[in-house]
Amino acid sequence: MSNTSMTRVEETEFIIERIFNAPRELVFKAFSEAEHLKNWWGPRGWTVPVCHVDFRPGGVWHYCMKCEDKNQGDFYGMESWGKGVYHEIVNGEKIVYTDYFSDADGNEAPGAPSSTTTVIFEDADGKTKVTSRSKYDSIEAVKAVMDMGMEEGITQTWDRLEEHLQEIR
Repeated sequence: MSNTSMTRVEETEFIIERIFNAPRELVFKAFSEAEHLKNWWGPRGWTVPVCHVDFRPGGVWHYCMKCEDKNQGDFYGMESWGKGVYHEIVNGEKIVYTDYFSDADGNEAPGAPSSTTTVIFEDADGKTKVTSRSKYDSIEAVKAVMDMGMEEGITQTWDRLEEHLQEIR
């Protein structure tokens, strides 16, 4: 795949950038609508059987990722719930939300690192540059999510987004 992700950590921020071969409006839609998110969110081998999106400031995105890949060993059958609370939305340009680990009822998981994530969408010669900056409370929190496999997981997730965008173009 020609558009590889670039990831880095700066102090308490995890940053990923990528250029997607799709128009900005379509990429933004893929981040903001449940029918798109459930097709690409999560690493390979995981599905999104639950995905509720109330896409407005103050609205909540609540989802469940489930491992369907028997080759992933102990992860097979595991569910991972997450919740995002939207703070700022600039249509086609920016989404700001707080991202939490949660349970099936949307209660935040105690002790799990949360982040405030800003996703920026920019035109790039007919393609779209997406930059996501997730700010954590501490360097230790960033290290915790990196140790959980965040970098590999988000890279696979954005690979799946690129594939989804090509299918719906």
